[in-house]
Amino acid sequence: MRCHRFVLLLSCGVVALAGCRGSTRAPDAPASPEVLRPVASFSNIENKEARSVALFLEAGRVIAHPRCTNCHPADGRPRQGMEQHAHVPAVVGGADGHGPPGLPCTSCHQATNTPTVGATVASIPGNPKWALAPVEMAWVGHSLGAICEQLKDPKRNGGKDLAALQHHMAKDELVGWGWNPGPGRQPVPGTQAAFGELFQAWVDSGAYCPAP
Repeated sequence: MRCHRFVLLLSCGVVALAGCRGSTRAPDAPASPEVLRPVASFSNIENKEARSVALFLEAGRVIAHPRCTNCHPADGRPRQGMEQHAHVPAVVGGADGHGPPGLPCTSCHQATNTPTVGATVASIPGNPKWALAPVEMAWVGHSLGAICEQLKDPKRNGGKDLAALQHHMAKDELVGWGWNPGPGRQPVPGTQAAFGELFQAWVDSGAYCPAP
């Protein structure tokens, strides 16, 4: 397989990319917006632990979505697409998650999503905080129950308590990118506000986890 030259035209706000000959990879299939169940819809679950688990399972539709887990690998190599193939071209997060010396993530990933021309992808993801999660926060290939336990462990969640973790989920702009991933990508379900409410309700109900 031979790749064409790839040209960045960032001054015009557009990126022109040529894909590899023989490549048939297509952008994510368009999908209708999905909603998240509101917190109130779980009020009929009388058992507190069962209600907490149900709330996390609903929030998990965002947490375990490829749009989020793609940046949480264990091998330092980001994933792409709903099928979570290894990043093309081959790159790694490096020591700090921002790419190795000489090839930082910002070489391609700008502060905003950047439209492309002549490529097999419609846009290049962008966010001011774009980076790969540390290896201790690896989620790819983990069950939702295992991810839940990781989230509760300060040694594996960036040193956050549950209140700080909820604020991160509900307010962080990089988390928020999941609802605005750019043309050609399926967003995570619901809204960040609705997700934050589910996460808070999970915390308030005891932060119980599904079985790993």
